[in-house]
Amino acid sequence: MAAATNVKTTVEELPESRVRVEAEVAPQEVQRRITEAAGKMGRDLRMPGFRKGKVPAPVVIQRIGRDAVLDDAVRAALPRWYVEAIDEAGIHPVGEPDVDLGDLPAEGQPLTFTIEIGVRPTATIGDISKIEVDRREPEVDDAAVDEQLETLRQQLGRLETVERASASGDSVVIDFKGSIEGDDGERDYFDGGEGRDQLLELGAGQFIPGFEEQLVGTSAGDEKVVEVTFPEEYGGAPHLAGKPAQFEVTVHDVKAKNVPELDDDFATEAGGFDSVAELREDIASRMREADERKAEAEFREAALDAVVAGATVEIPESLVEARARELWDQMLHSLSHRGINKDAYLRIAQKTEDELLAEARPDAEQALRREAVLAAVIEAEDITPSEGDILDVLQQSAIQQGTEPEKLRKRLEQQGRLDEVVDDIAQRQAVELLVERAGGLPGAGDGDEDAAASDDAPAGS
Repeated sequence: MAAATNVKTTVEELPESRVRVEAEVAPQEVQRRITEAAGKMGRDLRMPGFRKGKVPAPVVIQRIGRDAVLDDAVRAALPRWYVEAIDEAGIHPVGEPDVDLGDLPAEGQPLTFTIEIGVRPTATIGDISKIEVDRREPEVDDAAVDEQLETLRQQLGRLETVERASASGDSVVIDFKGSIEGDDGERDYFDGGEGRDQLLELGAGQFIPGFEEQLVGTSAGDEKVVEVTFPEEYGGAPHLAGKPAQFEVTVHDVKAKNVPELDDDFATEAGGFDSVAELREDIASRMREADERKAEAEFREAALDAVVAGATVEIPESLVEARARELWDQMLHSLSHRGINKDAYLRIAQKTEDELLAEARPDAEQALRREAVLAAVIEAEDITPSEGDILDVLQQSAIQQGTEPEKLRKRLEQQGRLDEVVDDIAQRQAVELLVERAGGLPGAGDGDEDAAASDDAPAGS
């Protein structure tokens, strides 16, 4: 279902699940891009006899030179040509590519470039006509319900100022100013070590280890010097790591949390229920539903992993490293939407990037094995998503974008992205087939189409 392309490719298999793709861009496509680039340049070019922004592309090319315009055109178009080349070659890339651009072509000649990149490994699967997998029964523990009730009580609790010494679990309102001993023996106040009217819950572990414990027993108006040592691995401020410090602390208020009683009034306030019994049943019901979804997801994953365990898949270390890097980059991209950059995350995790990449390797390897096995299942079972399957999956996205599924499908095809959607659907259908042969799920066959499209399916994860 790939869109028509102006890039033709040949693929050469290399060792360790890598390929070399020789790509050739048609001369007419190169010329079209040159004309586009010249048109954009002409918008800012001033030439006698032409209004600003109205200089024709041929005149721009003659004035600036074909090579300069071609270089600009190639820089702009190469990412798109790369995507078309990958799509045309029919490969599933893993990791970052090595792209080698050949000499810029003469007029009327094609442009060539090569891509070397890791690809999804191949798998040899065994008999999948029957899959043996255990399914656990969803359960709700009374202690878990009690814990949820206690959490609700704490959330609805109110802090109230008390006239007594603080205890663990109380909160204090403090000013503080931190210092370390300088080379001259004097106290040096450091950036980030000062705060005013800070609310600190004693025992919550919000501050440096040892800080909160020393404020237990203080009262409003007390002044105290708290002595602590920064952790050896202190990503927040590496120059303070392992150093002893003093904090001059003034306590303004001591506050205790007034937690409501577990009675019918609390049930009404917490969820609009008439009694605690009704609130407990609602909590238990929601927890049961959540555990049912979790159990189903675990069963799907177990069905796939049972096939993975019986399959033969050779995965070179270089491919595992590449996928671990992909997982890391995906996580960073996700965190960026929450305003967290890489340095901030490393400080929070108190680990190096290399350590986190090493931790991601087992998940990366298992993800590659799953993808390889699913591809083998799709081929062995001749799984081909129908047009209706595609439109059903695009339905929700089309609604969100204010368009129709058919129009969204056409746009994705024009952009060369439809194959990704089809491949994802095929993987999900392959997981459903494995789940069915492992005994299915409770309620399967009852027309619950949402289950088939559940994000819990580990396709490609």
